[in-house]
Amino acid sequence: MSPIKVDDSMPTISPLQFSTRAIHVGNSPSAETGAVIPPLSLSTTFEQESVGVHKGFEYSRSQNPTRLQLETSLASLEGGAGALAFASGSAATAAAVMSLGVNAHILSVNDVYGGTARYLTRVGQATQGLKTTFIDLETSSDEDIYNSIQENTKLIWIESPTNPTLRLISVPKLVKIAASHPSKPLVLVDNTFLSPYFSNPIAQGADIVLHSISKYINGHSDVIMGALIVRKGREETLEGLRFLQNASGAIPSPFDCYLTLRGIKTLALRALQHGLSALRIANFLSTHPLVESVTYPGLVSHPSHDLAKSALAPQVWRDLKKIGWNEAVGVPFGGMVSFKIRGGGEEADQFLQASHLFCLAESLGGVESLAEVPDKMTHAGIPEEARLALGITPNLIRLSVGVEDTEDLVADIDQAIRRAVSVASA
Repeated sequence: MSPIKVDDSMPTISPLQFSTRAIHVGNSPSAETGAVIPPLSLSTTFEQESVGVHKGFEYSRSQNPTRLQLETSLASLEGGAGALAFASGSAATAAAVMSLGVNAHILSVNDVYGGTARYLTRVGQATQGLKTTFIDLETSSDEDIYNSIQENTKLIWIESPTNPTLRLISVPKLVKIAASHPSKPLVLVDNTFLSPYFSNPIAQGADIVLHSISKYINGHSDVIMGALIVRKGREETLEGLRFLQNASGAIPSPFDCYLTLRGIKTLALRALQHGLSALRIANFLSTHPLVESVTYPGLVSHPSHDLAKSALAPQVWRDLKKIGWNEAVGVPFGGMVSFKIRGGGEEADQFLQASHLFCLAESLGGVESLAEVPDKMTHAGIPEEARLALGITPNLIRLSVGVEDTEDLVADIDQAIRRAVSVASA
């Protein structure tokens, strides 16, 4: 990691660890008052000394002090040249796609987030003449992936792990394939499921990282926001996206930026606990007699376990070493767990009703635990045949494991499973 300067008033410290950057970068005390918490700037406009002479701010759509603090923090956490905050993850997706121009082609993982698929196929195609090829980027051969890239392919869209089947894709492999093709498409990774604590796609060679900030980065289920972070060497791409951010005006409010900056300060603590609890739950589910299967890449039994370990960021290994972690039980790999309860849709529905600690709700990444059935909720818009082909069956349950006491969560899952199967079979 290269030396990082927190701000112009502080000496260079090399290297700052992740949790230190999460607290300090973008959060320097106020130069005016010394306030430890930077003030929230709600102003829409800013005084100019003379025409065109100002302190870097003219109008809050173009830039706002609080938003700039957040973007500085995000760029540091992902190791990028710069970051841009948007009103939602969907707005960030729209900007990334709009930046490709007309008649471009995107190569995308086949079980991409439903909102992304909707934008690519129903908005991008209608307004930009965009064409998208969806393929299995996890199991397809290098040759098949290479041959799927076209002359006008501008972008390869990756989610790893995917939602809700938690399939993993090797970012370095896709980066290598993209670089070897004459069209040299950019590689974008949606890192929402892992957060920059667990994985840093830019360090693996990705050009752009996308986040739904609403999830782990904010972490408190009270903000809707998205972000794009661009790697060093792609400053032209960054400026093009910045132009679209300003032109479209799909920006977050300063207050939401303020809340997210507060959430980021505890990201390392929260993320590790999410992962430790998720791994404990996954191991428990893997031996439960009423569970058909469990999917969590951190499990030693997961077919992509080695890839999961290789994708973990250095800060994870550092924190695990501090607590004397035993890899024989697996490794924490985010807070998302998917499992199939024995039976069908009725058993899944009963589980959601029987749980006391897992709130029946969409979204993920908050401090509270959530549960949902993708077949009827987040992925209901996907045709049934396609859902089944991806393994999204009526009995598949997706858990977003919060930071409650781990054993309380295990006990709640156990009683909910047993009650669900009992009620459904009565």
